Amino acid sequence: MKSSTSPNRAEDKMTPEENAPLISIITPAYNRGKFIGDAIESVIHQNYPFFEHIIVDDGSTDNTRELVRQYQKREPRIFYYYQENQGQSAARNNALARSKGVFVCFLDSDDYWLPGKIEESLAVFDKHPEFDVVYGDCFTVNEYGEIISRRNIKRYSGRIAATLLRDNFISMSTTMVRRRCFDEMGGMSSKRKVADDYDLWLRFASKYLFYYLPEYLACYRISKNQISSDTPRRFKVNEEIILAFLEEYPEAVPWKEAKINLSRFYARKARFFSRAGDKRTAWNAIFNAFKYAPSSMLVWRGVFRVIYPQRNFKLSG
Repeated sequence: MKSSTSPNRAEDKMTPEENAPLISIITPAYNRGKFIGDAIESVIHQNYPFFEHIIVDDGSTDNTRELVRQYQKREPRIFYYYQENQGQSAARNNALARSKGVFVCFLDSDDYWLPGKIEESLAVFDKHPEFDVVYGDCFTVNEYGEIISRRNIKRYSGRIAATLLRDNFISMSTTMVRRRCFDEMGGMSSKRKVADDYDLWLRFASKYLFYYLPEYLACYRISKNQISSDTPRRFKVNEEIILAFLEEYPEAVPWKEAKINLSRFYARKARFFSRAGDKRTAWNAIFNAFKYAPSSMLVWRGVFRVIYPQRNFKLSG
């Protein structure tokens, strides 16, 4: 693996004040020269100065390297590493292995933070030391950084493993996590090319407390050829992750709660594929929803939507 780093480490350039922890910010990148500058700028302009921004280039063939190098010339807190293409999970794990912060944040290379993101997250940990993961809301923006949606999925605090079975409601680029969580439970899974974050949050939810901060902390960018926009693939992989999690961590969620939330996942899957015109997959999903919660009104509404799908819907991916 080829690698490159700035000659000086972040801790050599900073003398943190008492009780001011070092924050490790992890950004995987693959051919994101068009957007990564926004991500870096959003980190540099945070009011909190004690951070290291670790960028792992997963084999980019565009100008990602050159662009990051330009930032490194004037910002010693940025560290760049190159690896042959291995996927986003491997890039994140590479960065995790190199990180030294007390807290870890993730920032995807096409997203960017809003001002005060780090300070607001740290304030939660100061006030609520019992929590291990802080996350919040995000704006959805287009390729040009224009806000196209302020809507966010419903989010939860506390022991969230059961509700997390319904859908991944953790916005990756808004998170801040205690480093010890990774030390105790490991980093990203390398089993799949997508949804490594969902796998991580489910595993962490089996042991740690999450805090939902109802503030906009980041901007999530929608762009062409984005892996996360392949909804059919994500449903398939998410289902694999959920079932593997329940098998590996049987004590994390009481089976009664697991069945209810599994039925909600399958009902949501059925509605999606029904709208997309894939009746076979929709009926198979609603059958699974019935298997787990046959008396649920949500499942019966799913049946209605399979029979009478919403119109003007296109299958993505």
